[in-house]
Amino acid sequence: MHIIVTGGAGYIGTHTCLELLQSGHAVTVIDNLSNSCQEALRRVERLAGRSLRFFPADLTDPAAVDDIFRQSRDAAAVIHFAGLKAVGESAVKPLLYYHNNLTGTINLCQAMQRHGVKNLVFSSSATVYGDPASVPIREDFPLGTCTNPYARTKAMIEDILRDLHRADAAWNIALLRYFNPVGAHESGEIGEDPNGIPNNLMPYIAQVAVGRLPQLAVFGNDYPTADGTGVRDFIHVVDLAVGHLRALEKLAQQPGVAAYNLGTGHGCSVLELIAAFEKASGRKIPYRITPRRPGDIACCYADPSLAQRELRWKAERDVAAMCADTWNWQSKNPNGYRSDAG
Repeated sequence: MHIIVTGGAGYIGTHTCLELLQSGHAVTVIDNLSNSCQEALRRVERLAGRSLRFFPADLTDPAAVDDIFRQSRDAAAVIHFAGLKAVGESAVKPLLYYHNNLTGTINLCQAMQRHGVKNLVFSSSATVYGDPASVPIREDFPLGTCTNPYARTKAMIEDILRDLHRADAAWNIALLRYFNPVGAHESGEIGEDPNGIPNNLMPYIAQVAVGRLPQLAVFGNDYPTADGTGVRDFIHVVDLAVGHLRALEKLAQQPGVAAYNLGTGHGCSVLELIAAFEKASGRKIPYRITPRRPGDIACCYADPSLAQRELRWKAERDVAAMCADTWNWQSKNPNGYRSDAG
């Protein structure tokens, strides 16, 4: 099957492209490289022993998107990762996030509709639940109480996609609500390599461990949790990538629109993750406590039982493996891809 992957050069995208290629699928990647680089895709091809097609295009350019679909007439489905995703930045630059994430998705769906491609796996987020009244979080929990513009773009896109299906029942859409992806491929060849200062916890810890950053900022230690720091459901990126393949298989059953939590079902605090990474790396992680970050919540972890039942998917890798694989990637690539990209 030929799959178009938007944002395929990014962190989750590269790991998913590798799983797709290794499963025998043909892959076309659309990515503007704003937070990624082509070297990552070259490594995916080497690991898979197969090639993919790459178009350096932006989804906010409708003519470019339409042209790619014109050149991909046998495409059967789209996995849509492309989007800006930093919670803090979204609070400072809301218009940028609304324009990029919403306009890009609308352009993509219009091109899909014109070219008769109506199977879509959407990269959503657990942030659509806002600050939940209880945990673990189930898919039937109320939405719309989002705490930041990034989360609102994800919730709005979910609404757009549900409306699309209501208007045309031929659409089949999986809304995958990620919790906190971390880790790297076991080879250490591909991993998370954000531009500039990382916005997410694990790559920041890894860059402190490798000496690129002096210390970690822990945003708040006064949350109502066991150690006062935020609790999240960290999921290994390879487990997450496999979840996308299971979602594609589900679309073949024509489920309409279905939402699934992809998480482990277990919470891990910031301080617990730091301790696990210190054990995996043998490095001390210096940190300081700073004020809470706007838009953050105290505790968020999944009830993944629906994905287990309907997608036949379950997270297999624990926090120790997440930290070990992250350290393997970061220690082999202390400057990320860019040291080799030229």
